[in-house]
Amino acid sequence: MTKRHIAYLACSAALCGSLLGAAPATSPHGVLTVHPGESIQKAVNAAEPGDTVLVLAGTYHESVKVTTPGLTLRGVGPDTVLQPVKKSKKAMKAMSGTKKAAVKSCAEMGNGICVVGAKKQPVEDVTIAHMTVTGFSRTGVMAVGAANLHVHGVAAVKNGQWGLAEERSVHSVYQNNVARNNGDAGIFLANSVTTEKGAVDTFGTVVEHNLLENNRIGVTVRRLRNLTVSDNSVTGNCAGVFVVGDENKPKAGHLTVADNQVVKNNKYCKKTARLSFLQGSGIVLTGAENTLVTGNTVTGNSGKSPLSGGVVVFKSFVGATSDKNQITRNKLSDNSPADLVNQEASKHGNAFKDNSCKKSKPSGLC
Repeated sequence: MTKRHIAYLACSAALCGSLLGAAPATSPHGVLTVHPGESIQKAVNAAEPGDTVLVLAGTYHESVKVTTPGLTLRGVGPDTVLQPVKKSKKAMKAMSGTKKAAVKSCAEMGNGICVVGAKKQPVEDVTIAHMTVTGFSRTGVMAVGAANLHVHGVAAVKNGQWGLAEERSVHSVYQNNVARNNGDAGIFLANSVTTEKGAVDTFGTVVEHNLLENNRIGVTVRRLRNLTVSDNSVTGNCAGVFVVGDENKPKAGHLTVADNQVVKNNKYCKKTARLSFLQGSGIVLTGAENTLVTGNTVTGNSGKSPLSGGVVVFKSFVGATSDKNQITRNKLSDNSPADLVNQEASKHGNAFKDNSCKKSKPSGLC
């Protein structure tokens, strides 16, 4: 058991103990407690803004949609487990014979928890905390149209696409989570999942102190600006941290990737329609501008993909340049084909300064 696992469990136990022993009758907000065998969604639907839905230890087979501002959905730690509904063959056959719904439910989309706001009115101040979300065909926790979302102490494990994800959301905090063995990114943040648009401002979203292990990519930041990825442990993925822009404007950028441990992300992942195969990529910037990559420890990332290496500034497959990025004060070792890789010939340039490393492509960047 790693130190991060121990800290996560200890934090959960302490927090839940205080919750169970607190909540006096004069508390301005209510606590709705869900026991094994009861419906989490029913409690969420009954909750008022500012209430807490406390889900006790047990396995709950359902998906949960949250639209109430100020709601806290909290488990008691890893033993509060959310899994997909068990469907009988008869039920699955009945569903296949029905017409496709105009708007799919959270469960039909393959998500565990959905935090959903309206296009012009985001759902604000929702907290999802201290539970395990596992086995969903798409995403463990998915937020669309959220503001001031807090996700912490969540274990997102073995979900088909993403562990934790969001789009059209601002000022989120993802902290002290574990995202492991998910089909694509452990944490995936985008302006829009389905459409090609210029990057948008997150107004300070933070991804920090998370364990991101054995996913396709540890963290993907796609077409976003004003965001920080810091102090995460990223290991055993095909790629560690991926900052993705494209030909749309404004570009992805004004981001900070700092003080992360990015170690041995050497799993092999086959190519997709947009990307070559992935293996041995530590931190990759493609189509990004004005991004600061600093203070990271990047070691043992090795592969033969066009995107392999410790810190890689990659020339986008769609022709978008990476401009004015700063790669500084990182500690790099044992990365292959090199610790620092700059494939970009942009006239605006990228700065490599004060890094501790042995080999670069081209030479002279260390």
